[in-house]
Amino acid sequence: MKKSLFGLIILFIFLTTYSPKFDNNIISKFYIKKIILQGNSILNSDEIKKELNFLYTKNLFFLDIKIIEKKLSNLNFIESFRLKKIYPNTLTIFIVEKKPIAILQNKKKKFYISDKGDLIKFKDIKIHRDLPTVFGKGEFFFSLYLDLKSIKFPFEDIKSFYFFESGRWDLVMLDDNLIKLPIKDYLISLKNYMKFKNNDNFKDYKNFDYRIRDQLILN
Repeated sequence: MKKSLFGLIILFIFLTTYSPKFDNNIISKFYIKKIILQGNSILNSDEIKKELNFLYTKNLFFLDIKIIEKKLSNLNFIESFRLKKIYPNTLTIFIVEKKPIAILQNKKKKFYISDKGDLIKFKDIKIHRDLPTVFGKGEFFFSLYLDLKSIKFPFEDIKSFYFFESGRWDLVMLDDNLIKLPIKDYLISLKNYMKFKNNDNFKDYKNFDYRIRDQLILN
């Protein structure tokens, strides 16, 4: 019994006084030396890497994803990302960018509107110059967009949207047709337009006014 107690005391002293020595050269091999970006087409890689410069002093084993997420949130074109560690010293970041569907022009302010309804700080991007323009309050646009999708309205044929304080929309098409929608039940009007827009009897008309319930005024 005494020998067992003595052995436990010796073991306790050994464990509390033992201090392992790590080889710093081995640890340094896992410091990030290379960052590879994939999936970004709108955002410039140098712009992203500028936000991630701090990673070059970090060890692959001990990455704090929350800090990376906070840094990348400064780039509001990024919807999500995924990390892949390639040992000993490479980090690959797969970027998913937000998809702009329209350009919001509200007084002097300009933003992109994404397909998830997010507002994205505007910058001139060649591939998005032909997006439709939304004039007025952008917060009401996304529900209209979802309604257009639900009836398979040809969104790509729309040139601009105009929102009025009364709560209704005008749509200007690429062929310069103007659709004046009512405040309520505007899906009925849009379906009616889709039905008749290619009809030869309507080809000479440019204005389709649905503002009065159960009526279509043409001119």
